[in-house]
Amino acid sequence: MASRTAVFVTTLLIGLAALLAPGTARAASLQQVKDFGYNPSGIKMFVYVPARVAARPAVVVGVHWCHGTAQDFYAGTQYASLADRYGFIVIYPSAVSSDGCWDVHSPAVLRHDGGGDAQGIVSMVKYVQQRYHGDPARTFVTGHSSGGMMTNVLLGSYPDVFRAGASFAGVPFGCFAGPASWNTDCAEGRIDKTAQQWGDLVRSAYPGYRGPRPRVQLWHGTEDDVLRFANFGEAIDQWTNVLGVSATPTSTEYNTPRSTWTRTRYGSRVEAIREQGQPHNLQILADEVIRFFGIGQSAGT
Repeated sequence: MASRTAVFVTTLLIGLAALLAPGTARAASLQQVKDFGYNPSGIKMFVYVPARVAARPAVVVGVHWCHGTAQDFYAGTQYASLADRYGFIVIYPSAVSSDGCWDVHSPAVLRHDGGGDAQGIVSMVKYVQQRYHGDPARTFVTGHSSGGMMTNVLLGSYPDVFRAGASFAGVPFGCFAGPASWNTDCAEGRIDKTAQQWGDLVRSAYPGYRGPRPRVQLWHGTEDDVLRFANFGEAIDQWTNVLGVSATPTSTEYNTPRSTWTRTRYGSRVEAIREQGQPHNLQILADEVIRFFGIGQSAGT
């Protein structure tokens, strides 16, 4: 519980910073959707639909951290303002567990159509795709901490739903697997597998799936004391293996997108950003996420 309290204290600062920062008023607002389809764990759905929606809009799922809510992620990140600019729709799920964390450990969420929080989020996506004509070919997911872990869960269990994902301060798919909701060995970076073993965990989530796999962007702070930095390298091993690309970088850029940070690319399908000196409370650069997703034209253009 102490570890989860640390998650809350650090990530709360993200939301406070955004609330205090100057910004433009929005014509649209966050709205709750109560009936969106199959919802085995009873999680809550909120959606932000900008005043000007692009034709066949992209859909972005933004998943909050432990002890957080949909409203916290809405207020604490810039995805809604970017939706105003580019005309995409943002889904903000809200966990209902006692600690506000997502189930990223149970067998239900670690397999395709297995139920749990993950399948409830997929139902939200399908609702938006149908209700607002969202583009299945431009459906994405991102999240921080517990939300970053859920991002990897969704990419692994539902490769047929998401085209790309961006995980901030997360852990590899399946790393938290087990009977308890908190996995200390994983959080401390003590689970070390080969790339093949990590990849097999993802492939076993949807046996027989032969379709395209989502592109992956990973972010992690070197001084993370909640979900240790070692998980960053394990996640790179996992997704390069799953996507069939070399674990040898094709490019490395220093001091980008911020000073002292390093961006490493593994072809066009895996991108990893090392935030030097950053703790668990990462800076979430939503514009860089949207760029990676390929969302870049203003609504109506």
